[in-house]
Amino acid sequence: MIDRNHELALTKQATLLGISRGSVYYEPAPVSDADLALMRRLDELHLQFPFAGARMLRGLLAAEGSKVGRRRVTTLMRRMGIEAIYRRPNTSKPAPGHRIYPYLLRGLTIDRPNHVWATDITYIPMARGFVYLTASASPAASLAPDRIAGALIASCYCPGTVRAWSLAVISS
Repeated sequence: MIDRNHELALTKQATLLGISRGSVYYEPAPVSDADLALMRRLDELHLQFPFAGARMLRGLLAAEGSKVGRRRVTTLMRRMGIEAIYRRPNTSKPAPGHRIYPYLLRGLTIDRPNHVWATDITYIPMARGFVYLTASASPAASLAPDRIAGALIASCYCPGTVRAWSLAVISS
């Protein structure tokens, strides 16, 4: 998008693209190994104690010997996209204007392959980052154990994900 060697000035290129000039020059700093180790441990603790917030996680880390503050834990939790799971008020009430989708499989007899598909996705932490495991299957085809529709392990940064997914579905 932005060509630093183009004869058009960077300021003009940013204006034409509708982005701020500061974002053209900004280069994000890489995450340090210490932060990655801390984020890995926070993820493990969050899986053990999903109800634990930043204060409790800081206490658990302090008990293990890590010297980290509550605000740093809060920042890392926000960066990782994790938060404490607890009951929130009025969660059973639908939002105004929220559409309720009908259950389309009620009363439907699934009697042949490729009639209905089921899919699931799960998050798997790795040594440096994470991957998603996605599996899809036709329930009628899964009645025969030798026929599996396809499974795909794909990193969120993998450019061949769509092609691999297409191959898995086609080959089933």
